[in-house]
Amino acid sequence: MKKNRVKELWREGKAAVGTWVVLGSPITAEIIANMGFDWIVIDTEHGSIDIGTTQSIIQAVLYTGTVPIVRVPWNDPALIKRALDAGAYGLVIPMVNSREEAIQAVQAAHYPPLGIRSFGGPRTRLYGGVDYFEHANEEIAVIVQIEHIDAVNRADEILSVEGIDAFFIGPSDLAISLGLKPGLDQTDPRHVAAVSKVLELGKRHGVPGGIQVGSAEAVNERIAQGFQFIALSSDEGLLRGAASSALGKVVKDRKVA
Repeated sequence: MKKNRVKELWREGKAAVGTWVVLGSPITAEIIANMGFDWIVIDTEHGSIDIGTTQSIIQAVLYTGTVPIVRVPWNDPALIKRALDAGAYGLVIPMVNSREEAIQAVQAAHYPPLGIRSFGGPRTRLYGGVDYFEHANEEIAVIVQIEHIDAVNRADEILSVEGIDAFFIGPSDLAISLGLKPGLDQTDPRHVAAVSKVLELGKRHGVPGGIQVGSAEAVNERIAQGFQFIALSSDEGLLRGAASSALGKVVKDRKVA
């Protein structure tokens, strides 16, 4: 089975940098993947990306070497199974707020004897290789989202669950649970303290930490702090930022000579 480059980077003690794909366009995702990101996360939790579009996006990016990961809509074995059968090399599981929910995610993502995932689908051997079944449990990345203060308070027990490969902090939802406004790169002391707490617990358990940020400078700051799974904005955010920057350089008074 083809190796999961993201998990290899983690084992080497390096950070894997990627972005969120939310627009649902395979060609946009293909362009993004060709830019050199280590991974992309196809976000099926929010927006209108269905399983068919998810599979098309995965097919569009696999040849680039960028690792396709899917954020499923919920911690549901049926949704997890379909994402994996479509070709995901990793899963982001939203709103994991307890040890029991973490165990459920791990079991749904693994074949027996480690889990309850059933075998099927025509794509696994196409994108993973003829020995997919033998090695999928090793290569698929299971990433739980710590995005609520309840999860922060239970992070020690969540991150102690065997089979969790990484965690990802959702800064906006965490902020909302703290009574703050949503947004990336939060500076409120309560948010900063919660993020620091989870990161330290992750280091203690040997579980790489992730978070979404809004700028390249913030990526570098998070790497320096010890984060290893960092999302730089999203396809929508990068498009909006580039368009705004370019248009901002156009003269305001467009009267021709």
